[in-house]
Amino acid sequence: MSSQHAELTSQHSSTAHASEIARLDTTKFRTAKAASDAEMEAERLAQQAADLNARLQELEIQGLDGSADDQARRRDPVDDEVLLRLKVYRSLGIEIERDGRDGEFSRAVVRNDRKGDVHVVNMDKKFSKFFYANYFWQTL
Repeated sequence: MSSQHAELTSQHSSTAHASEIARLDTTKFRTAKAASDAEMEAERLAQQAADLNARLQELEIQGLDGSADDQARRRDPVDDEVLLRLKVYRSLGIEIERDGRDGEFSRAVVRNDRKGDVHVVNMDKKFSKFFYANYFWQTL
């Protein structure tokens, strides 16, 4: 048994073993980086798909001729103002959600396509509209 051990240790090259371990480590880190990059790209594409679906819904609502139907044209001017504001916010990458109970705006999702960032902001009464406006501009 001792002779077998001596034979195996004499055949084993420590430099070859070290270079093989280094090669395997390099391969492992490259694979991990590729997986991380693929995951980030998948998240970006999922966000882009959600944005395109929202745009598709807006276009479907407008109809084929690019304008809303007659009933929508006869809406209350206050509703038109709110819809126009929401449309401007969405074009900037800000989606605002209303609270189901009191109808107040309670949450905003701010997307920055250049940075790939998404910020979810819960809007409380304790902060002013000026604070939120500054925060939204800073995240854009």
